[in-house]
Amino acid sequence: MSSQSTIELLREMKFSAMASEFITQLEDPSSYKDLDFEERFSLLVDAEWNRRHNNKLKRLIKSAGFSAPSASIEEIEHHADRKLNKSEITRFATCQFIDDHHHIILEGAAGNGKTYITCALGNAACRKFRSVRYIRMPELLDELSVARSLGTFKKAIKTFKKTDLLILDEWLIRTLSPQEAYDLLEIIEARCESGSMIFCTQYEPTGWYERINPDPDNDSPISDAIMDRIVHNSYEVLISGRISMRERHGLNASRKEAGDHE
Repeated sequence: MSSQSTIELLREMKFSAMASEFITQLEDPSSYKDLDFEERFSLLVDAEWNRRHNNKLKRLIKSAGFSAPSASIEEIEHHADRKLNKSEITRFATCQFIDDHHHIILEGAAGNGKTYITCALGNAACRKFRSVRYIRMPELLDELSVARSLGTFKKAIKTFKKTDLLILDEWLIRTLSPQEAYDLLEIIEARCESGSMIFCTQYEPTGWYERINPDPDNDSPISDAIMDRIVHNSYEVLISGRISMRERHGLNASRKEAGDHE
């Protein structure tokens, strides 16, 4: 069999990286003349393995639906006023909390960079080849409402149950109706034993009850059930900051920096 036939067969079998590496070896034989067959073949296999893993990572990141898909642990800004525990964030990036089926509650005021950190942790999970789903809470509630009206609610719950890490941004950004609270309990219950969650919120857990059940005259067992399943199994991270991240990187900051260089 000729080299060209081998290349065509590799491409036909979708081993495109192996084919490219084989072509490289054919075009530059002097660089490989000291390698035996096993070593040269190992280079072909490594090229294909790397391509497939890179493609899998790209698929995981794309399917996660991050609002900040390029966010990374390395680029998190540890300003003194944010009071972030760098070693804790680094430990979360190992995904041990996912293996242990624990959750993370990220608290902070609007503009404190919660979403970026959340997406960075999600990206870290993707790099460990864990499946991730990022969704804003208003979108989640709309999705569940549509599924219920179409008779596909159970199917929707199973979809959220499958992912290794579910990220809920803007958690309890508004108060819930009784039906929304029940739907949310179904999500939380489905994931209690099957995966982990990150809750990105402006509100401390002590204020969640009133947002899940805004009626002060009606005690809600659903509120208790939701909080019991989350709070006692979560790492709580408070993000401080005298200056919001939007202000740090906004137009005025850019103008000030330009003025400082004049």
